[in-house]
Amino acid sequence: MSLLRTAARASVATRVIGNTHRRQQQRWAAQDAAAAAPATAVAPLSAPVTTPAPAAAGVSVLDQLTQLGQLRDAGVLTEAEFETQKQRILVSS
Repeated sequence: MSLLRTAARASVATRVIGNTHRRQQQRWAAQDAAAAAPATAVAPLSAPVTTPAPAAAGVSVLDQLTQLGQLRDAGVLTEAEFETQKQRILVSS
């Protein structure tokens, strides 16, 4: 009978330890998520979105494309942004 009592106590202790561990993990995960949330909310705002100015009178399409290429070469625009803006300029002309 003593063996059964020991097994029951070990089972209860294991369950209590498991529940405690699970609650701690959930609490820590919530704290990590809360700490990461402001960082992810700020990250998109920190990278300014630059779009070329609308075509002014007397500025040719070639000049606009040249300026756009210079922005891409300088690393201000990504290749995808460059292609999007290039299409916008070509469609508007």
